[in-house]
Amino acid sequence: MENRSAMIDSDTEVVTTLPLLGPDELAAVEIINADGSSSAVLVCDHASNRVPQRLSMLGLDAAQLADHIGWDPGAADVARHLSADLDAPLVLSGYSRLVIDCNRPLRSAESIPEQSAGVTIPGNRGLSPEERAIRINALFRPYHGTIGRLLDARSQRPTLLLNIHSFTPIMNGSSRPWHIGVCYGHNRELAVLMRGALAHCGDLTVGDNEPYPIEDEIDYTIPKHGEGRGLPSVMIEIRQDRILTSADAAAWAARLAEAYRLIEAEALRLLM
Repeated sequence: MENRSAMIDSDTEVVTTLPLLGPDELAAVEIINADGSSSAVLVCDHASNRVPQRLSMLGLDAAQLADHIGWDPGAADVARHLSADLDAPLVLSGYSRLVIDCNRPLRSAESIPEQSAGVTIPGNRGLSPEERAIRINALFRPYHGTIGRLLDARSQRPTLLLNIHSFTPIMNGSSRPWHIGVCYGHNRELAVLMRGALAHCGDLTVGDNEPYPIEDEIDYTIPKHGEGRGLPSVMIEIRQDRILTSADAAAWAARLAEAYRLIEAEALRLLM
C-alpha cells in the first residue's frame, strides 16, 4: 500500500478500470473560449458542487453540498463573465471539491477530505488506494491536463494566469473584512499590480495574501501551472456575500476586467 500511495502522489498515472462518471453525466472539466485573444488565462478550481451519481452525494444533503465546503459559490459566475469581458480562455472544474479538490496536492489530507469545516464526509472515509485512483484519473487529471494543454498551445504568446475563487465571510466565528483578496506564492509582482489597480475600481478592502496565502503544501494550481512555468499568476478570492446573484458576479467581473486592463501592459513586462 505504501508503494501504491507513492505512485499516486507522483504525476505517474495509476490505471483503473471502474468508471466514475456515467455516460449521461457532465464532463470532468469545461473549457470556454479556448482561442480567446486576451493575455489572461482564467481557471476556476472550485466551480461546481456536483457529485458523480455513483457516489450518492457522498452521504451529504443538498444544503451541505451547496455550502462553501462543497465549492466556491459565485466563483464560476464571476469567471464566466470575466472570460467574456476580457475575451479570455477559461477552464472550470466540473465536480465538487469534496469528491477531489483540484487545488490540493494529491499528497494532502485535504485532497479527498474526510471532514470539512466540522462536517464529516461519509463517502470519503476509509477509501482504498484504488478508489482514490479512480477519482484522481476521472476528475483531477483531466482538469489539470486541460490547463496544461491550453498553456502549451499558448507557449509562444504572452500569458498571465488568474485563478478565480471565493471565500466565506465568516470562518471559525470570525468575520473576514476583505471584499476581495489577491493571493500569491513565491512571486508577488503581479499581485502588487492587481491590488493597486483594484484600489482604482471602487471603495474596496483588498486583502494582501488574505484570506489565504498560496503555499506549496496546500495549493496546487498556481504552483504547478503558474510558478512551475514561470508565468506571473495570482489567486483572486472574492467574498461570497458579494456575489450572491448573477448581477453581482457580473459587476465584480467588470471590476476585475477594468483592473486587469489598467495593469496589463506593465504585467506583461514581468515576462521579459
